[in-house]
Amino acid sequence: MKIRRTSAALAVTVTGALLFSACSGTSGDGETETDDAGINTESAVTVAWEAPLNELNLSSSNGNATQNAIINYVLNSGFSYYDADLNLVQDESFGTYEKVSDDPLTIKYTFGDDTKWSDGTPVDATELLLDWAGQSGKFNTVEAETDPETGEVTNQAEVDAGVYFDGSDPGIALISQNPEISEDNKSITVVYDKPFGDWELSWTNEFVPAHVVGQKALGIEDAEEAKAAVRDAILNNDTAALSKISKFWNEGFQFTSLPEDPALYVSNGAYTLEDYKENQYLTLKANPDFKGKNKGSVDTITVRYIEDPMAQVQALENGEVDLIGPQASADVRTALEALDGIETHSGIEGTYEHVDLVFQNKGPFDPQTYGGDAEKAKAVRQAFLLTIPRQTIVDNLIKPLNPDAEVRNSNILIPGSPNYDQMVAENGSDFYPAAGDIEKAKQLLADAGVATPVKVRFAYNNENTRRVNELALITDTASQAGFEIVDTGRPAAEWGTLLATGQDQYDASLFGWQSTSTAVTESDANFRWAPNPGVNNYGQYNNPAVDAALDKLQVSTDPEEQFQLQLEVEKNLWADGFGVTIFQFPAIQGWDENLKGVESITISPTIFHGFWNWTFEG
Repeated sequence: MKIRRTSAALAVTVTGALLFSACSGTSGDGETETDDAGINTESAVTVAWEAPLNELNLSSSNGNATQNAIINYVLNSGFSYYDADLNLVQDESFGTYEKVSDDPLTIKYTFGDDTKWSDGTPVDATELLLDWAGQSGKFNTVEAETDPETGEVTNQAEVDAGVYFDGSDPGIALISQNPEISEDNKSITVVYDKPFGDWELSWTNEFVPAHVVGQKALGIEDAEEAKAAVRDAILNNDTAALSKISKFWNEGFQFTSLPEDPALYVSNGAYTLEDYKENQYLTLKANPDFKGKNKGSVDTITVRYIEDPMAQVQALENGEVDLIGPQASADVRTALEALDGIETHSGIEGTYEHVDLVFQNKGPFDPQTYGGDAEKAKAVRQAFLLTIPRQTIVDNLIKPLNPDAEVRNSNILIPGSPNYDQMVAENGSDFYPAAGDIEKAKQLLADAGVATPVKVRFAYNNENTRRVNELALITDTASQAGFEIVDTGRPAAEWGTLLATGQDQYDASLFGWQSTSTAVTESDANFRWAPNPGVNNYGQYNNPAVDAALDKLQVSTDPEEQFQLQLEVEKNLWADGFGVTIFQFPAIQGWDENLKGVESITISPTIFHGFWNWTFEG
C-alpha cells in the first residue's frame, strides 16, 4: 500500500514551445502494421502531464509522488491493479499470492517464470525482499536530520556511515521476521506480527531491480551474483553491505533526464523508457519481450510536460497531444468543450483540497506560544478554521466546473462513498459551518483572552491560480475575525520542500491529498504521530487517541469496526482543530475522438489507467 503525495506539491514550471507534434493513428494508406508481439508499430499516443518524473523508486521518500507513479504504472507490472470500478484485480501473468494462514497472518508470493526485467534478468523474491528492507525500518541504524529551510540532510556523514532506508509503510513495518525464500528464489513468504486488514495492498508494482542495486552499490558485475549479494546482506543483516545498499536504494533511481547508464531505468512491464528530455517530454516504447497480459497496444507513448492547463488544451487543439487531464477551471472547461473532434469527460478526482494547521512550531496554533495552555491554542485553531469560507470557495471556484460540487466534510471518506453521510452526521464537522462563522470565531478568541490581530503565515503553491484565489477569499474573511494572513506562498518548484520541512516558516497550509488505493489504512500517513510520524503529517499533529485508533484500524478486518475506528479518528481531528476539508477536486479530461479505450479513474494513475486498451480508429 502506498500513500502518494499530491503532484501539485512537487510540480515544476515548464516553459518554452512544444518541440514536436504527436504522431498518432495509422499510416497514410489506412493500413496498420503489427510486429510479432501484436503491437501496432506505427501507432503513438502523446499525453500531457503537469509535473515531470524524478525517480523510479516509488517506495523511497522522494519517489513516493504521483508524477512518478503514473510513469511507473506504464513501465512496470505487479501482483495487482485496479479496474475501472476500483476493484482490485490480480495479475497472475506477473505472479500470484495466497493467504497461507490467518493466525499468524502469512502470505506467500510467487513470481511468474516469464516475469523479467527488460535486460533479461528475472524478477523474483529478492525484489520483494529488498522492498521489505526499504520500507520496514528494521535495518535502519540511524535517522536522517534535515535543514528546515532547504530540506537537505544535515547529518549526511552519519547517515552514510550507517544503514538508512528512507522508505516507510505501516503495513510492511508489521513484518519483523525475515521472510522465507524458496530454493529457486521464485517464492517468498512473509509473516505479519499481527493481523493487517490491507495486506493485499502491501505490494503491487513498486519493485526496483535488485540486481542493479547490487551491481551499483556493491560493485558486482554479474547480475545474478549481484542479486544474491543483496539477498544475503538482508537476510544476514550485514550492516556494511546494507549501508551501501540503502544509500543507492534511496538515491540511485533519481533522475530528471535520461541517464547515461541504461541499467538505471530497466523495466518489467509493457513499455521501456526510450528518451527523456528534462522538463520537456518522456518517451516510452512498447516492450516486444513482455509476456504479461496487459501488453501495450500502441507502439509509443510520449508524455509531454505542460504545467499550464490552458496550454494543455491548446496542445490538444493543435494535435500536439492526444490526451489531457488538466486541472479543471471554468476557462479550461469552456475551451475544451468548444473543440471539434475531441471527447470530453467531467467528474471528480481522488484528490481533496484542505487547510491544515501546524501544531509544534511556536506559532499561533502551538500550545507553547501560550505557556503550554493547550485549550487556548485549540480555541485559536478552531476560531481560525471557522473563518475559512468553504461554501464561497466551492460556489465561486468549483461549481462552475462541477454543478454538483459540495463542501467535503470528512477527512477520510469521499462524498458519495459508502458511510460518508453517516460519517458527516457523527464526526463533529458541523462545528464548522460550510459558510463559516465569523461571530463564533471572534467569541472564541475573546473567551480565550487572545489579543488580535493574530498573524497566520500561510503556505501554498503561489503559481496555482485556484489557490491564489482561495487564499484571497480566506484572507478577507479571516481579517473580519481578527486574523492577519501573512502570505508565505512559494513557486511550484519550492513549495514541496517548504511543506515537508519548513514548518517553522508557516502556520497554515493549503494543498490537496490524493487517494491512490481503496485501503482503509490509507489515512494513517496523514494523521499518525507515534511511534513514527506519518510521512504526510506535515502539521506535526499529535493525539495518542488517534494513534491508538489507527493501530486498531491496521488489524481490523470487519467493515463496521473499520468505520467506527475511522469515525473515532475523525471526531478527534475535528475537535482538535486539525484543519478543514474544502472540496473534492473537479476532474476534466479531453482526448482525440479517434483515440479509443480511454477510461480514467479517480485515483492514481487517473488518465493513464488501462493504457493497454488504447487504440486509434478512423
